[in-house]
Amino acid sequence: MPAAAPARPGPRRRKRVRRPSPQRRIELILIGCLVLLSLVGGRLVQLQGLDRTAYAAMAQKQRLHTVALTAPRGPILDRDGQPLAETVDARDIYADPHKVVDAAAESGRLAPLLGVDAATLQTQMQQNTTFVYLSRAVTPQVSTQVIDLKLPGIGVLPATKRIYPAGPLASNVVGFANADGAGLAGLEYSFQKLLSGSNGERTFETGLSGSPIPDGHDILRPAVPGTGLKLTIQRDIQWKAQQAITAQVHALHADSGTVIVMDPSSGQLLALAVSPGFDPNDPSKSPISAFGDPAVSDVYEPGSVNKVITISAALQERLVTPNSPFTIPPTLRDAGFTFNDAEVHGTERLTLTGVLAKSSNIGTIEVARKLGAARLYHYLRAYGFGQPTGVGLPGDGTGLLPRLSNWTASTLPTASFGQGVGVTALQVASVYATIANGGVRVTPNLIAGTVDENGALKPAAAPEQHRVINASVAKQVRDMLEAVTTNDGTAPLARIPGYRIAGKTGTAQRPNSHGGYSGYTASFVGFAPADAPKLLVEVVLQNPRTGHFGGLVAAPVFHDVMSFALQTLKIPPTGTRPPVARLTW
Repeated sequence: MPAAAPARPGPRRRKRVRRPSPQRRIELILIGCLVLLSLVGGRLVQLQGLDRTAYAAMAQKQRLHTVALTAPRGPILDRDGQPLAETVDARDIYADPHKVVDAAAESGRLAPLLGVDAATLQTQMQQNTTFVYLSRAVTPQVSTQVIDLKLPGIGVLPATKRIYPAGPLASNVVGFANADGAGLAGLEYSFQKLLSGSNGERTFETGLSGSPIPDGHDILRPAVPGTGLKLTIQRDIQWKAQQAITAQVHALHADSGTVIVMDPSSGQLLALAVSPGFDPNDPSKSPISAFGDPAVSDVYEPGSVNKVITISAALQERLVTPNSPFTIPPTLRDAGFTFNDAEVHGTERLTLTGVLAKSSNIGTIEVARKLGAARLYHYLRAYGFGQPTGVGLPGDGTGLLPRLSNWTASTLPTASFGQGVGVTALQVASVYATIANGGVRVTPNLIAGTVDENGALKPAAAPEQHRVINASVAKQVRDMLEAVTTNDGTAPLARIPGYRIAGKTGTAQRPNSHGGYSGYTASFVGFAPADAPKLLVEVVLQNPRTGHFGGLVAAPVFHDVMSFALQTLKIPPTGTRPPVARLTW
């Protein structure tokens, strides 16, 4: 039987594909958009609502800069009102590194104008900060050139600059201040609080270029100007003193030199000159050691100028008279030491005036023996040794005066002629000013008064004064000091034709670090006219290498400066005759 044929398959059923509904698609898209919009909206609410204050503050902080406004320092004027230090208009150049487009290119264009190395400027412009000074206190002309460059991120601020119109003149007195308004030497340092005033502050808004927006946020707290100083320094006399001492320091190859010019009746300092000095407009060219004032800070053994204290004390105590006789042996043994005079001599017969005029160490020791240690110590203190002068300069030292309880057997003889004690030049000048002023010590002073921002002067308080010796003793000592400048004395080179000159030489050995002596301190201090003193001049030379006797190296400088000062101040001679001094018996 034949096999049955397979059944034929029936037609296939097509599967119906269900097309997405356009409406459904639209709904999904709308839902997605709503979710996205809700996220964006939520973020906007957070930014503009919840965090708005914080972000606004951050944005403002990026645009705002706060800088200190240095108060204009008070001027420093000489006795005639001429400026020795003053503040002038200036500009500060700054950068906002975040807004600098090309630090290399911009630094290259700024470097020639600011006088700063281009690499240094580029490094500053690449700092991670919004404000950095590129140059301080440039002139307005330079700032205008910087503005004209129109460099992104570079701006200009108003500022002030301290200048010293007289340059090195009295620089050791005036000192200098830095760009931030801090005094670093001299009166600029010691009167910093008075001169500096009170700094202000400016907070301002900058644009994309980094420059302040004219109508932007700008809060100003003005600076309060400082108070000025008027000094007792007389410019012309100060100049002459500096020229004279500088020339002599160079001629003698000395370490340094000082000249003091003082009015003995008022204690006012008309000149306080030192060499070497420095230029306060560019102090970086001088060593730090040049910034002090040796007249008040350098301590040295005074030598023979100290003899006037011993002799005036003995006169005051009525132990001697100007004509008291002294037999001076070639050498003297005292306290285990052998003492001699500067010049070798046989036995001499000198009066007290002769002891002073010929500067005899041995004769002065004999006077000190009569006086005793306690009384000598008293007069050393009364004349101002062992205490600051109070002149107001930094480093105003006390010198070195051992307490009486620490005196040994050798202190009395050595202190009597100026060794074993340490003084400053101004302390010695004050001693002779006391004698010139009839025995009344007036505290040396340098400040005539203060000057407010309108130029009104407030005079300084009267300096302290006290009597050391009586007027008759002071006159006796003045007459004796006149004998020093005669041909028989140690300083004939100090004489000035037509004027009576009184003074004293000093030649002292300089202590070294090994406990011995090396080199000399040469000095001369005197006043004129001797019978009616109006001016005192002191000259001190430290470690002169070409000659060292005070009468030979310091007295000529005294002559030069005193002559000029007498003419400048129009002080006439008295026309009187000097007394006849008896130097021997």
